[in-house]
Amino acid sequence: MNKTKICVIGLGYVGLPLARLFSTKFKTVGFDMNPKRIEALMAGHDATLEVSDELLQSAIKNGFKCTTNLDEIRDCNFYIVAVPTPVDADNNPDLTPLVGASTTVGKVISKGDVVVYESTVYPGVTEDECIPIVEKVSSMKMNVDFYGGYSPERINPGDKQHTVEHIKKVTSGSTPEIGKYINEVYASVITAGTHLAPTIKVAEAAKVIENSQRDINIAFVNELSRIFTRMGIDTEDVLAAAGTKWNFLPFKPGLVGGHCIGVDPYYLAQCAERHGYHPEIILAGRRMNDGMGDYVANQTIKLMLKKRIQVIDSKILILGFTFKENCPDVRNTKVIDIYKALKEYDLNITVFDPWANPAIVEREYGIKVINELPSEKFDAAIAAVAHKKFDGLDIPSLLKDNHVIFDVKATLDRNIIDGRL
Repeated sequence: MNKTKICVIGLGYVGLPLARLFSTKFKTVGFDMNPKRIEALMAGHDATLEVSDELLQSAIKNGFKCTTNLDEIRDCNFYIVAVPTPVDADNNPDLTPLVGASTTVGKVISKGDVVVYESTVYPGVTEDECIPIVEKVSSMKMNVDFYGGYSPERINPGDKQHTVEHIKKVTSGSTPEIGKYINEVYASVITAGTHLAPTIKVAEAAKVIENSQRDINIAFVNELSRIFTRMGIDTEDVLAAAGTKWNFLPFKPGLVGGHCIGVDPYYLAQCAERHGYHPEIILAGRRMNDGMGDYVANQTIKLMLKKRIQVIDSKILILGFTFKENCPDVRNTKVIDIYKALKEYDLNITVFDPWANPAIVEREYGIKVINELPSEKFDAAIAAVAHKKFDGLDIPSLLKDNHVIFDVKATLDRNIIDGRL
């Protein structure tokens, strides 16, 4: 293990923290196709804010390097693939980034090397889709010339407590011996410990059901919220009462976006359908959660009508755009669903988010986001994301006398709101 030299391919929310951590024990190189990303990292700043400037600069000073140059990763012998695994417009898994990364590995891998995938996939992708690409490009065979593994990422963007080293890691290998070696490499830096799964497919399945389970549980409380709203019952009060039982699961209603929970169930569903089974609960949960943006928008409009507020040409303020609080990640944010649903009513919408990068939002979603509070008065406000930077914000002061406030995250004083999930 002393001769292990690691290359992490894909330096986003998952890859960079992992590469930085490995650099404390091994010679480590980070590889990414985006030259601007590499330039910023080598200047000592991570735009995702997952790795502090202090930690990154210290790692670079101690030999950690990021590059776009294939020649600079050829002498590595332990490759880790940590690229995104999104879905397309029809919610079908898009393996394009994995294909590209596997091609890159195939160009540089040598005899005896190991490639470990961290990207979230459905069972079978590593061995049936990715490894064959590495084999074809390299003209080598797995378990003969090189070895494979899978260790699912468990990064929680914006969470400064559950960082990569403090989350237990599942590992696996293409042979029992390689599984033990991969597990040892990860265990040397993961203080929370590791769990060696018996096969790659088991590790893949474990990852995809982690988020599918969470998705289904959130869908359940989202449905409860819709029911209780019709009955005039506050959902938070119900959950607080039910939560007094020792085994009640503390899930709350809300928008379900991001690169994991809002995506992984579709990977599992497609895998199931390939094996002749049509999943019902998984897809029902997805339908419920995918519809919450429309629901929030429509509830806000109903509340405005009840207060005799003119809807057409009214001014709406959306507070927050990132997919979760206290991080700049806008991937698969469901706040865009609220925005699109409101747009159908010919409203004037302002989106304020001090965390979101306006250039990225405009490029990815075609809308404008501002980082500073506007001075104009609004007819309604939707508190969509519970950023700590919003704590203490006097929302009613931003609104006209007759207004509506809808609280998506149920964090505001109930005396100032008109509705919440």
